[in-house]
Amino acid sequence: MDQGPAITDGAWGTQLQARGLASGDCPDAWNTTHPDLVEQVARAYVEAGSQIILTNTFGANRVRLAGHGLAERVAELNRAGVAISRKAAAGKALVFASIGPTGKMLMMGDTSEDEMQLVFSEQAKAMAEAGADALVVETMADLAEAKIALAAAKATGLPVVVSMVFDSGKDKDRTMMGDTPEKVVKELLIAGADVVGANCGQGISGYIPVCARMRAATDQPLWIKANAGLPEMIGGQAVYRTGAAEFAAQIPALRQAGANFIGGCCGTSPDFIRAVKATLA
Repeated sequence: MDQGPAITDGAWGTQLQARGLASGDCPDAWNTTHPDLVEQVARAYVEAGSQIILTNTFGANRVRLAGHGLAERVAELNRAGVAISRKAAAGKALVFASIGPTGKMLMMGDTSEDEMQLVFSEQAKAMAEAGADALVVETMADLAEAKIALAAAKATGLPVVVSMVFDSGKDKDRTMMGDTPEKVVKELLIAGADVVGANCGQGISGYIPVCARMRAATDQPLWIKANAGLPEMIGGQAVYRTGAAEFAAQIPALRQAGANFIGGCCGTSPDFIRAVKATLA
């Protein structure tokens, strides 16, 4: 970061879909059934200029895997996901392992804090044992769930990024639960996050002001991974209209807003990362 923003990777889901992942299939299962294709995604980002790549483990927690009959394979799938990204990184990039939400709502009584803690701890432990450089708790809509995942991740001793989704409110500057960037930053840092930020939910233009508000609230590193705009559903498929050049054109403004880690989320690709790298250069 002393030399400028670190470049992270782009989307994984849409890249796996481009390689044959069918709608409704479990992406995380591909870590053992199609490891070569998962590695293709990771390697493409490294070759495009990513200094940090994530892992194909976003939904590899016990709750989500149970929906595919894979609840007993948490450790196996997470270790495989980290191993694949480490192989693709080949010492040229760091591997930050991805932890996504459970899909259960605490406020609705779908699960308990204790149960959620066990779920995230199981996943984080497997990732740390597999050699992840850091953990990324991402795409979180509920600050309470994010803090539970953060505690589980911090228990491994690894650095932890926590990234929230801001897609609600008149200006799309609040989480689904109504939390502001300032509240998110304050509470996550108190809870021990090493890096805080935002991803998914909206395009890069919307995350520039969110990032600026986060920067005004802290001197800690900020992580921003925006979508390639908002998707349009065409023929049952999500189509993202923002191109790599249009996305990259807004990188200087995002950098000025205070982002220290910059990448892309849904709809982005290695082409986006190449464009980001060229713009930052």
